[in-house]
Amino acid sequence: MDVTMAILLALVLGLLMVKFALFPPRNPNSPPCIGGWIPWLGAAFQFGKAPLEFIEQARVKYGPIFTVFALGNRFTFVTEDEGIEAFFTSKDIDFEQAVQETVQRTIPAEIFYRNRSRLYSMMKGKMGTSSLYLFARPLCQELHEHMDCLGTAGTENLRDLIRSVLYPATVNILFGKGVCPTNKSDIKEFEEHFQKYDEDFEYGSQMWGNGASLANLLETLLQHLLDNLHGKHLAPNYALLLLWASQANAMPVAFWTLAFILSHPSIYKNIMEDIVSVFGKAGKENIEISEDNLKKLLLIKWCTLEAIRLRSPGAITKKVVNPIKIQTFTIPAGDMLMLSPYWVHRNPKYFPDPETFKPDRWKEANLEKNAFLDGFVAFGGGKHQCPGRWLAIMEVHMLVVLFLYKYEFILLDPVPKEVKYLFLLAHSAEATPAPHRPSVSAL
Repeated sequence: MDVTMAILLALVLGLLMVKFALFPPRNPNSPPCIGGWIPWLGAAFQFGKAPLEFIEQARVKYGPIFTVFALGNRFTFVTEDEGIEAFFTSKDIDFEQAVQETVQRTIPAEIFYRNRSRLYSMMKGKMGTSSLYLFARPLCQELHEHMDCLGTAGTENLRDLIRSVLYPATVNILFGKGVCPTNKSDIKEFEEHFQKYDEDFEYGSQMWGNGASLANLLETLLQHLLDNLHGKHLAPNYALLLLWASQANAMPVAFWTLAFILSHPSIYKNIMEDIVSVFGKAGKENIEISEDNLKKLLLIKWCTLEAIRLRSPGAITKKVVNPIKIQTFTIPAGDMLMLSPYWVHRNPKYFPDPETFKPDRWKEANLEKNAFLDGFVAFGGGKHQCPGRWLAIMEVHMLVVLFLYKYEFILLDPVPKEVKYLFLLAHSAEATPAPHRPSVSAL
């Protein structure tokens, strides 16, 4: 009996020690913490079921700053002005440490830290607004080349339609001709690997070990940027990261932009009138689009930005490296500080009638000076915004112009709802492109 009691007492003490180790008494200055009764797992099950709904319910219940304990980590969410400003400007939080564990299987941590700033500066210079004119003509030519392969009419999955044109065009303008495979089976194999990389980033970081042909395919990517960087042998790995960065967002943004336009007949009609006013009757062969042409087609750019607003990711993260005070709370070092663009973009303080697709709200943005609307955080904030944001917007802008100029689109399926498809490219929406050209009858 004494032995049994000793064992039970030891178990109780052990459980108490685990509890205090994983769930220490809450500091009164810390944000409210949502945990769970299972050690280490915490609130992982509740959060994982429906993360966006979980975030919003927690905000309503606990206020603009709250912590979620899950899988042994503390995730502190900020949802209002002061927290958003701290997320983008504070020196006490760090992006690199937040992504280190994920990225280091593609790029070793020490080389990632050593090269990141130089790569960012290079890309910011090469993809900034002052350099867009260098991309406009080759991008237009590439889009035409791959669009010509589509034929004059047919029925296609909208996502696949966009991918078949935008993916090879982007690869060629960023990395040069000859990198993108031309054989259909090679393209299919590469896109399958790339889609897996996009859907499961950590799996993708092991891709080089899964197929030498893929590594060989990417050996030339970014070489002109990496010649002077440490770790030259990792050029294919850096190239894969940039390829992922350039494609993982541009393709879904193009999808949602077209889907929203096609599902709003009055907007579609106005856009077609704008396109005709710039290029003449729709359906002519291979028009050339300049930056000046795009500036005259602002409604499409507004549609792109509004699509980005409504379909932004659930959360972005940085790591707290020193305790940081936000409002009345002190966020301890080690927490992952989280910001949800999805919910910031649905704050009526910034975006009245936030659930409605309203491209004309972007009239208020000073886009001529490259300024977005207040509260728009899809590309980050502060001094480290996405360096390729303006190139990505131009890509989508030009793709939409060319598609709508060349084809008449009819949606066959309703546009998917945002919550269900937030983290996935929608698979159900299809469109029937029917040519404007009178020589071919519309479907």
